[in-house]
Amino acid sequence: MKKIIELKNITKAFDGDVVLDHINLDIYDNEFLTLLGPSGCGKTTTLRIIGGFETADEGDVIFMGENINELPPHKRNVNTVFQRYALFPHLNVFENVAFSLREKKMPKDEINKKVTEMLALVALKGFEKRSVSSLSGGQQQRVAIARALVNQPKVLLLDEPLAALDLKLRKDMQVELKNIQKATGITFVFVTHDQEEALSMSDTVVVMSEGRIQQIGTPVDIYNEPENAFVADFIGESNILDGVMLEDRKVSFAGHVFPCVDSGFERREPVDVVVRPEDVDIVSEEKGQLRGVVTSVTFLGVHYEIIVDISGFKWMIQTTDFHDVDEHVGLFIEPDAIHIMKKSKYSGMFGDYSSFSDEMDEIGEVELEVLEEMETESESGHE
Repeated sequence: MKKIIELKNITKAFDGDVVLDHINLDIYDNEFLTLLGPSGCGKTTTLRIIGGFETADEGDVIFMGENINELPPHKRNVNTVFQRYALFPHLNVFENVAFSLREKKMPKDEINKKVTEMLALVALKGFEKRSVSSLSGGQQQRVAIARALVNQPKVLLLDEPLAALDLKLRKDMQVELKNIQKATGITFVFVTHDQEEALSMSDTVVVMSEGRIQQIGTPVDIYNEPENAFVADFIGESNILDGVMLEDRKVSFAGHVFPCVDSGFERREPVDVVVRPEDVDIVSEEKGQLRGVVTSVTFLGVHYEIIVDISGFKWMIQTTDFHDVDEHVGLFIEPDAIHIMKKSKYSGMFGDYSSFSDEMDEIGEVELEVLEEMETESESGHE
């Protein structure tokens, strides 16, 4: 696969705060790549540096073998769809899409052909004369995408373009965007903080935190083989425990020794252990490798989300079987459901689900204090 963009040692700071810390990333032809991470992780700044809207303090942006550090946005073979679509309200749908082509003095017949093709691609055929202000959010987004694609850029940058849409429309547009990318063969670089969005759309996911890339991989690799506790926690739900690798394919955690499929660690090396909630089986106490008590049950339609307290550690289990609060249960974990990670700066920052109940307890305590204060003030006012 041909390399389109290379980011080499990109560093960027704003007012002394480093937002990108020596980023290295390769982006390939016909790839749907997603920059994923929480607010402030540097993903949008990375996108803006690729587009030419920001300049890196250090490092190089290489586009198809050429350094484009000094090239302004309009001279890069890259187009951007922002979260705010920035459509021209005084122009209809056709003219919004045709705008850049008219600026280039393209022949009228060619403009008509290209705009018609683009509107068909984004399922807006027949909307040519409609005012953009009369369109829904999803339709406006499609106009913005058509306008960005009509110039046939090598790369399309998308900065959280689905953020303003409701849930059902977002899911529809996820499918649409992936189909458009496949149909055009254009490289898409997509920014989002939504893990499900990244996993469902991308060929490659780049997980970022604190201005650094934490992991690059396919959605399956990112989910099943997280490289550290941050990735494991940010991508879906995870039970993350302290463990000790006793030897190849044998790990100790939660007071029990488990067979696993990982190897290559030092003997008795401290590790982080990840077990996904859907990979834990709730069994009878006598059949469990671990034993605990159900403290919370939440019905989520497709499955139950069950919290089990095992020696003070709150496990999350996702299952289609109902188990009631205060029920004593066992947990059984297959070897291939256990993922071993090296210790990192994120070790100990994520782990169990005690915060589910603790946060509610804290809220309850605050509410109780407020009520008591109100009662005291009311009583003093009547004395």
